[in-house]
Amino acid sequence: MASKDRILRLKEETRTNILDAALRIVKEEGWPALSMRKIADAIEYTAPIIYEYFANKDAILMELTRGGFLILTRDMKAAKEEHKLPEKQLEAMWLAYWSFAFAEKELYQVMFGVDANCCELCEIMPEAEEPSLLVNEAIIQLMAPHQPTEDEVCTKYYTFWSVVHGLISINMVRRNISDDITNEVLKTAISGIIRSIKG
Repeated sequence: MASKDRILRLKEETRTNILDAALRIVKEEGWPALSMRKIADAIEYTAPIIYEYFANKDAILMELTRGGFLILTRDMKAAKEEHKLPEKQLEAMWLAYWSFAFAEKELYQVMFGVDANCCELCEIMPEAEEPSLLVNEAIIQLMAPHQPTEDEVCTKYYTFWSVVHGLISINMVRRNISDDITNEVLKTAISGIIRSIKG
């Protein structure tokens, strides 16, 4: 029994090492540089061993995406739990989202890349839906006196997401705007959307 546990532990360690190596390559060389051979070289295994754990590079990207959503959800939950008022929760969660995007830039890129279809992703990966569920809970709470419809909540969520994701995208491409200005724009946008929700 002990040897079976040891084998399972070693397999999980190898799987983790593959994912860590993939992310390290991306951080050093960018997404276009990632290949199964490079990952194998980085962990000093042969390429066929990597294929025993992941069918292809897309499977590795999918697992990195899943891990990214788990981290993002953890950060947003922690931010939400620091506040009781839904407007403060919304602000804290979107600021946590912002921080994650730049602290884990490569994960954010794979999670929300141009090719990512959020609806399809949520169907195959429940973790992808968790951050939006956290935000929607606070939006519903804030809109509770008006008994919002699902469409109204969805509209407010996408208003937030469009603004925050847009600012992140601009700042990933152009870093010539000061952090002070960027943070002011971010907070102004979030508070403006919250004011529109409160009516």
